[in-house]
Amino acid sequence: MGFSVPHLLVVLAITILVFGTKRLRNLGGDLGGAIKSFRTSMKEGEEDTVSDAEASFIISEPDSKTKEKN
Repeated sequence: MGFSVPHLLVVLAITILVFGTKRLRNLGGDLGGAIKSFRTSMKEGEEDTVSDAEASFIISEPDSKTKEKN
């Protein structure tokens, strides 16, 4: 049981009657802005994670105890 095009048009018409086109337009703009902001912050988070991983990767020389065991 799925939704067909006439069902979706009826739901859209009822939604427009209840909320109005101006409110739906504002809601769509707010939703789009939130998605854009989320994507931007995800990209910034990935860049920060990569730079943190590169910064914490330090090649160190073995300890004197390790040298003695070898």
